[in-house]
Amino acid sequence: MTFEIRVICQPDDVDRIRHALAAAFETGAACRYTTRDGKRLRLYVTADHRDSSTNPTHTESE
Repeated sequence: MTFEIRVICQPDDVDRIRHALAAAFETGAACRYTTRDGKRLRLYVTADHRDSSTNPTHTESE
């Protein structure tokens, strides 16, 4: 099941957030858009759950 994650963050946090999401999920490319106030970014990432064979810390029973 594929879903989209939206994160609003400071521009300096984008790489850290993308790495954290990639560690937890199978992720695709991230789209970046400036927030209305122009101070932060909206980060949209397409993601899918990892199965227990690719992410042993998360099992289907959780």
